[in-house]
Amino acid sequence: MTQVSKHPISKAVEERIFEIFSEAVRDLKNPAEIREFFSDFLSPTEQIMLAKRLAISVLLAKEYSYEDIKKILRVSPPTISRVAGFLKYTGEGYRKVVEKILTDEKAEEFWQKIDDVLRGLVPPKAQNWSYWRKELEEKKRQRKKPF
Repeated sequence: MTQVSKHPISKAVEERIFEIFSEAVRDLKNPAEIREFFSDFLSPTEQIMLAKRLAISVLLAKEYSYEDIKKILRVSPPTISRVAGFLKYTGEGYRKVVEKILTDEKAEEFWQKIDDVLRGLVPPKAQNWSYWRKELEEKKRQRKKPF
């Protein structure tokens, strides 16, 4: 568990350091910079902990059961419950991030369906129909994973 100093700082200093932190994260330009920053800034355990919390929240929003989440992410029911509580009662920012992830996922799924329909009209040149159908079915099965 992460530890915080026993010596509290003033509210003004706390607000300023959070402001600086937020600006630093906001100014990261691309996924590589973001990954590099968090890799340097957080321990591997902290990175996994935060990523799992976010994954739990996404799976809860997708209505996965606690048992399924426990098996997929190897987390305990109290951890899942704690994340569920944050989402339900306090986590406005948390909910916004989860909604954005789900919206982006739905948009990607929509465009993938369009692509599937277009590709489903005719097989690629020099391919027979049976090989082409098997390939489409395999791609659909691969997309049905939780992540």
